[in-house]
Amino acid sequence: MRLVPETLPRTLEGPLSCAWLVAGDEPLLVGEACDAIRARARSAGFSGREVHFVERGFDWAELNASLRAMSLFAEQRIVELRMMSPKPGVEGARALIAAVDNPSPDVLLLVITDKIEFTDRSNAWVQAFEKRGNCVDAEQLLPELLPAWLTARMRRIGLEPQAEAVQLLAERCEGNLVAAHQEIELLRLLIGPGPVTVDVVADSVANSARYHVFQLSEALLAGDTARTVRILDGLAADGDGVPLVLWCIAEEIRSVLQWSGANQGYQGPIRLRRGGRRRAALLARAAQRVPRALALDLLTAAARADGLAKGAGKGEAWGEVTRIATEFCIARRNPSG
Repeated sequence: MRLVPETLPRTLEGPLSCAWLVAGDEPLLVGEACDAIRARARSAGFSGREVHFVERGFDWAELNASLRAMSLFAEQRIVELRMMSPKPGVEGARALIAAVDNPSPDVLLLVITDKIEFTDRSNAWVQAFEKRGNCVDAEQLLPELLPAWLTARMRRIGLEPQAEAVQLLAERCEGNLVAAHQEIELLRLLIGPGPVTVDVVADSVANSARYHVFQLSEALLAGDTARTVRILDGLAADGDGVPLVLWCIAEEIRSVLQWSGANQGYQGPIRLRRGGRRRAALLARAAQRVPRALALDLLTAAARADGLAKGAGKGEAWGEVTRIATEFCIARRNPSG
C-alpha cells in the first residue's frame, strides 16, 4: 500500500505490516514516519533493533542472514536498512523482494531511502513493498500545501495563527520543514498557546527558506513573480552560480517554445516529459500566456547574461537574471494575436 505521512497514523492503528519502505527527500517527514513505525512496532513487542547501512560493496547475503537469524531470547526485532540511493542494483532488488515475499514473523523490515522517482515506481522491489507491505512517500510539500501543513501543526500544540501569519511563516521556511518545525516550537515557547499574529512571526521567525533550481522552474511556469524573485534571492544568497540559474530559466523558455509542437504529435525532447502531470499542466498554461517573440528575446538575453557572469561585457549578471525571469512571469499573450 502506498501512503503519505498524513495517512500513516490511521494505517498504524490497524494490523502491523512486517515490511515498510519510507522514501523521500524531506528529512523531517522521513524521520517522523520512521519514529511512528518504530513506536508502533515496540508496542507490538518488537524490542530489538538492528541497523544496516547500504554502501559500496554491501553484502546482501548479510541482510538475508540477519532476517533469518533466530535471537537467543526469541525476541522480535526491527531490522532497519538505510540506503542512500533507491537503486539497490540487481542483487539488492532480489534480496529485498525475497525479504518481502517471505517475511519472518519475528522481524519487521524497515527500509529508508531517498525519494523514488516516478520512473522507478515500476521496479519490482518497489512494487513488492507497495503490494505486500507499505510504502510511505515522505516528499517535499508542494508550496500550495505548506500553509495548511503549518496551520495543522501549530493548532496541534495550541497555537491559533492568523492566515497572514501562516503565509509569512511559509515564505520564510519554504523548502526547509526542519526549520519550520523548530520555528513553531520556538513560537510555542515564546508566546504559549493562543493567537499568533503576523507581527509576532515577523519579529520571531528567521528567514530559513531553502530553494533549488527546480522550485524556480515551477515558479516561472506558474507566472508567480513574487515567489520567483524570492527564490532567486535565496539562490544568490546560497552561492548558486548564475550559469546554473540561467540554465534553468533557458530550459523552461525552450520548453514553452517547443510545447505546441509536442502537442501536435511531435514527441519532443525529454525536457517536456519530466516532472509528471503537474509540470505538464503548468507548461501548457505558460505556453498559452507567453508570446513566442518574447520567449525568443528572453533566450537571447539569457545568453548575454551568461556572458556577463563570465566576464564578457559590462553589467550586473544577477540583476539581468532577475529581469529575464520577471518578464517571463508577467508576460501575457495578446488575445488578438
